[in-house]
Amino acid sequence: MKKGIHPESYRLVVFKDMSNGYSFLSRSTAGSKETVKWEDGKEYPLVKLEISNTSHPFFTGKNVLVDTAGRIDKFRKKYEKKK
Repeated sequence: MKKGIHPESYRLVVFKDMSNGYSFLSRSTAGSKETVKWEDGKEYPLVKLEISNTSHPFFTGKNVLVDTAGRIDKFRKKYEKKK
């Protein structure tokens, strides 16, 4: 690893998945104006996430069903030749 290219300002930060409320504490350099009280009673910066491994379909195994048949029918109706 090259010296001097990585940030020195790592600190503990709480990341919160806004889709399901799951939070975890990790080290990061991400900035935040908000703080939250963690389980240990201390205040930490809060970084809000739209999605994490607890809500992403790849990790949860819950795939979102896409109405492919309906989409194909719409495409065919839209582009079928008028006779």
